[in-house]
Amino acid sequence: MLQSLKQNRAASFITVAFVYIIATAVGVVTYNALSLSWWLSLLVADLFATVVTFVFSVIFKNASVYDPYWSVQPPVILIAFAIGEELTLLGVGLIIAVSFWAIRLTANWAYTFANLFHQDWRYTMLKEKTGIFYPVINFVGIHTVPTLVVYGCILPAVYAVIHHLSANIASVIFLCVSLGAAVMQGIADIQMHKYRKQRDGAFIRIGLWKYSRHPNYLGELLMWWGIALAVISAAPDAWYLAAGAVANTALFLAVSIPMADGRQSRKEGFAEYKKQTRMLLPIKKHF
Repeated sequence: MLQSLKQNRAASFITVAFVYIIATAVGVVTYNALSLSWWLSLLVADLFATVVTFVFSVIFKNASVYDPYWSVQPPVILIAFAIGEELTLLGVGLIIAVSFWAIRLTANWAYTFANLFHQDWRYTMLKEKTGIFYPVINFVGIHTVPTLVVYGCILPAVYAVIHHLSANIASVIFLCVSLGAAVMQGIADIQMHKYRKQRDGAFIRIGLWKYSRHPNYLGELLMWWGIALAVISAAPDAWYLAAGAVANTALFLAVSIPMADGRQSRKEGFAEYKKQTRMLLPIKKHF
């Protein structure tokens, strides 16, 4: 029965949705049961919700059960804290930016989601390389670390909503950066899907991908730097809220991008492609 469920796309969607309903419920109950500072209670609740997704990923033998968490967690948290609050222009702008980003990213996940037999190639590679240590890698590296990073990324927006911060010109500019970054990611996704259908060449060299090897990752970095700086511009004393954006940048530069480039390097002509196409920003080096 489990095998049939995993093979059916519709049933897999429903199952994943069920997992996230449970994870959200556990997170809410945990948060309400704690009497800690709001940010610490949120952290603990977020980790408990992550444990739920981890348990189901073990049950279904598929770490990709966690994949939607990256895009589902931020808007759920932000909107939950916004309920009952008197929202300022900055608060509304943050909700719009985060929700737009989340809808786009979740839609892209849904478009590429085949069923619960499909697992991200990176997780499969880690399982093959780590062997008996994979359960630890799965819980810490695939589930917990990303949760902590995205928690840090959404924290500035929650802070702004709770403290009713007012927007200024800089805040508006950085919110526009975040929205622009999400739009750029959407364009990059569409171009990648088109390339995969046509497979014209070993490497994608159309649209944004002509100038950057990872325009989708660039958009992800700009998205959260925009959110962090929009809030910090309104509350300079809360400069420490940039920690999430810093951690997110470190994650992509140290893990995500090297893994993606490592996979691409197996293809003939990668050295030339890498030389011709910048990693993130299409800026040439001058010596």
